[in-house]
Amino acid sequence: MGYENDDCEMEWTEASAMAAPALLGAAAGLILGEVMHSNARRGVAIGLAALGVAALMPLAVAGIVNRVNGPRSHRGVKRRIRGIRDAGDGFVDSALEESGVI
Repeated sequence: MGYENDDCEMEWTEASAMAAPALLGAAAGLILGEVMHSNARRGVAIGLAALGVAALMPLAVAGIVNRVNGPRSHRGVKRRIRGIRDAGDGFVDSALEESGVI
């Protein structure tokens, strides 16, 4: 039974669950480090590094897209203003037609 957190804060159970795979991977690396041949170790290390970079790519792309199109960017401000302007399109005309003014 935890307490309600803000969106930015993470409970300790979530933090430990996120750290567990890294700790298990480090332990496996230390155990297998002496068992494997050095060339095999190098290949596995390069493969795991490539997987790590591939796993981080969605986060990096989302960060770049948010930086370019986010609410504080020039394009984001223009989109917000356009949305505010276009929010009432047709509302006044349809209301006037319903009331018989037009």
